Amino acid sequence: MTDHADWLTGGDRRTIAVDRIERAALALFLERGIDNVTAEDIAAAAGCSRATLYRYVGGKPQLVRAVMVRAAASVVARVEAVVDSVPPGRRPVEAILAAVAAIRADPVLRQWLIRHRSPDTDEFLAGAPELGHIATALTRIAPDDEAAGWVVRVVLSLLTWPLPDAAAERHLVERFVGPTLRAG
Repeated sequence: MTDHADWLTGGDRRTIAVDRIERAALALFLERGIDNVTAEDIAAAAGCSRATLYRYVGGKPQLVRAVMVRAAASVVARVEAVVDSVPPGRRPVEAILAAVAAIRADPVLRQWLIRHRSPDTDEFLAGAPELGHIATALTRIAPDDEAAGWVVRVVLSLLTWPLPDAAAERHLVERFVGPTLRAG
């Protein structure tokens, strides 16, 4: 194990430790898939003990959430740019389609959310409150955890089972999602 003084020098110890552990987790998740990585693997890759990992970031579920939220920030910025001037009634549809396009365009997220997925990962992603909050903010639907989780599931479904082209996906989202979600 690396000497703590060497490992956590140059700033706030907590910030440095969390950043290093999260970067190690992301690299392993991308390489092996979330379900094939243990807390022990992440600690070893970060150069710390399992106890240090738990002290600074909690367990693997907290790490998956943190890494996902960090990765989602780039998608949020791209989606906000696309839907900034969209009328409220169209915003949920446009936000969902923009999120799918942004994830597909991001090599890291595309690999993580399309290539390395399992039913357990999908359940976690669909139920992550952080992703639900992002979905609510981007679509501007009234705050509703169930609806926000459904938006996340729609995005994951389109990533997992894409339709033949963007026009077909737009048609599906406009027909079945648009009438269901009302912007708040």
